Amino acid sequence: MTHRLEKVESTLARAIQQVISQGLHDPRASGLISVTRVDISPEMANAMVFVSIYPEERTELTMHALRHAARHIRHQAAELIDIRRMPSIEFRLDKSLKHQAEVFDALSKARESSPESPSAPEAAPTPAPEAANDPFALPPPSPKGWAPKEP
Repeated sequence: MTHRLEKVESTLARAIQQVISQGLHDPRASGLISVTRVDISPEMANAMVFVSIYPEERTELTMHALRHAARHIRHQAAELIDIRRMPSIEFRLDKSLKHQAEVFDALSKARESSPESPSAPEAAPTPAPEAANDPFALPPPSPKGWAPKEP
């Protein structure tokens, strides 16, 4: 991907987010709508705009409203940015955030359900005999991690 394409994608994402946050005059588009990323074709003719919508109950209606208002959003975003040819916009639901939340929930449940292993304090390793005579040798680490020196 070229640097120019990346710049256009990020600029377009900000402009579309600004248009959406100013409000669409469609009662179906409600809730928190966030533009997560924009993918533009190499010839810059088409752009896929990935959005996340909260609450999830309104996802279907909000996606329908965004798809219906795509031409209006494209026109408003074109007024905000300086681009020779504005790509056509297609909205897609970004499911990666939901998948990421499910993975974090599964990890936290696994951590809670795993049996706790008794944590015995580990003994500090004894320094090697050659390290005892080395003036540049570091002291062994404390068993509980870092601890300040006592005066």
